[in-house]
Amino acid sequence: MSENLPVRIVPMCDDNLDELEKLEKICFSRPWSKKMLAEELENQCAAFLVAVSGTQVVGYAGLLVVADEGYITNVAVFPAYRRRGVAQQLIAVFDRFARGNRLAFLTLEVRPSNTAAIALYQSAGFREVGRRRNYYDLPKEDALILTKEYDYGEAEK
Repeated sequence: MSENLPVRIVPMCDDNLDELEKLEKICFSRPWSKKMLAEELENQCAAFLVAVSGTQVVGYAGLLVVADEGYITNVAVFPAYRRRGVAQQLIAVFDRFARGNRLAFLTLEVRPSNTAAIALYQSAGFREVGRRRNYYDLPKEDALILTKEYDYGEAEK
């Protein structure tokens, strides 16, 4: 793996939407539109973060919080910046948020064929807890459900 790319992690804003729409089209077979991304800016239960290197948007991730549960919706990094720790840094912010807000868990879906993403999530403490049959299309594929549970029974370090 290359050296980690130093990035600033900032809240998503209107100025990011064009770049994020491009990123969605590169990364996903069913990309979110600019309108869908913009709607998340108004969603009080959502936290969408953007990774910026210099002035360049290099990746982003979204989190929905329902009660004490965290659902990671999207994690995407432009191909030129992959394998440089960008997604890892985004996931780390969500992990700190989850701990700070005492969420019971963070969870997400990922294609079984996306071995790089699975390795990233497992290295961050996520484990496979289930499978959604035929969740994805273009191409048709199951989704692995990966979850990181938090236990607050012990004194935290």
